[in-house]
Amino acid sequence: MTFPSDTPPSTPVDSGPPARPEWPDLGDEALLDIRLCALGLTIDGSALEPRISQLHEELAARGITFRPHFWLSTEWFCPDGVPGIAIPFYLAHPRLMKLEKAQMLEVEGGTPEWFMQILRHEAGHAIDNAYNLRRRRRRVNLFGKPSVEYPEVYLPKPYSKSFVLHLDSWYAQSHPDEDFAETFAVWLTPDSDWRVRFNDWPALKKLEYMDQLMRGLAGQPPMVTSRRRVEPIDSARGTLRRHYAKKREQYGLEHPNFYDRDLRRLFSSAPEYHQNLKAARFIKRIQRDVRRHVAAWAGSYQYTIDQVIVNMIRRADELDLRLMHPEEQTRLDFMLMLTVQTMNYLHSGRHRVAL
Repeated sequence: MTFPSDTPPSTPVDSGPPARPEWPDLGDEALLDIRLCALGLTIDGSALEPRISQLHEELAARGITFRPHFWLSTEWFCPDGVPGIAIPFYLAHPRLMKLEKAQMLEVEGGTPEWFMQILRHEAGHAIDNAYNLRRRRRRVNLFGKPSVEYPEVYLPKPYSKSFVLHLDSWYAQSHPDEDFAETFAVWLTPDSDWRVRFNDWPALKKLEYMDQLMRGLAGQPPMVTSRRRVEPIDSARGTLRRHYAKKREQYGLEHPNFYDRDLRRLFSSAPEYHQNLKAARFIKRIQRDVRRHVAAWAGSYQYTIDQVIVNMIRRADELDLRLMHPEEQTRLDFMLMLTVQTMNYLHSGRHRVAL
């Protein structure tokens, strides 16, 4: 038996306005207009959970009972006096990692290995805060005064053996607290074999002190137990577009016309070369390859290198420069020039403290 419907078949049922797409389904332009606090991100259930668990296991293996707390923010950091770690929001969702890549050309901490490197570094800051270690005289004698003001930029010494090597850009040299955190990260890394790796380095004294210090803390509860979160993502009302505009400004170069002289050495605007390949097009073609090689050698963030390249492309186009020599020779000469310019940027004192 059938029953009559309350709504005649010929009358369509009003289902309301079409459903708004969820933000992971949006294109980049639409996604950039979403507020950070509206993303609804959490660490729970994300790919970050097993990596945090790995850090806990590494601490437990060393007898350390302290466990930092974690929250999502706009960047990596550990606030002064807080025994916890802020993790960049984009690492909590693959769609946001894709946007980060599009906006910044790289995803800091985007691989499991890179993530753990940074996490161990930040754990060094957190344990420093948890046990008030910066007040200890031996720590100050070895690493320097934590009260020294953080520089906006720093001048690294690439060949110094007084500092461990862990993160890129000789980051241990930027501040005594970063030196401590980098030394802790090397010490904590499983199978790092730091005694052999840094044998005959002055930095070995710092690692041996770290080993002695952490053994003394084994089984000890932390002195500071605050669970405070600083600048959590769920309180950030700005849009993704505004966030990335500020971030690009922070990491960008300031003097894009600085490269004119070197560009004119490799390329020419003379009439006899006007039939040759445009320099801007040539640089775009080799951009990815040369960026990778220079980053591997110079230890610089690929975003910084790519900004140099982008400015070179713009200037080469504005100056209407063309190739003068065979492409392979020009490619090698350009790679050398880019390496020199990157190192000049680092050594000019304009290298920003990013972590």
